[in-house]
Amino acid sequence: MYTSEVIYQGELRCKAKHLQSDTVIITDAPVDNYGKGEAFSPTDLLATALGTCMLTIMGIEANKLNVNIDGANLTIKKIMGTLPRRIVKIEITMVVPDAGISEINKELLRDAGINCPVAKSLHPDLIQQILINFI
Repeated sequence: MYTSEVIYQGELRCKAKHLQSDTVIITDAPVDNYGKGEAFSPTDLLATALGTCMLTIMGIEANKLNVNIDGANLTIKKIMGTLPRRIVKIEITMVVPDAGISEINKELLRDAGINCPVAKSLHPDLIQQILINFI
């Protein structure tokens, strides 16, 4: 089964549809690459995929550990390079509600997050700077 279908709509904009759910995402080229910057760029989605994958895998681990990380959140900074144009660094700062999580479980959650499938799918030259704070 296919995952998605994508239609180029012109003016550097694409419409992607997730075939299982019919969810639609619009992408737009960023302003610094001839676009309007009116939606996520493809590289924004890649950086965001890392963050959402981390939280998802940490959620799975939290369920196994019987701990609650509801409300965990993160911010993402994508840094672009040139020659070739590519993402050279993704900085993620995450805040996880502590709620009495033991130090051992915090380490298990951190390990799950930084080893999520997206993190392991990215080229090793791409710097992943991850800061996870339990507050």
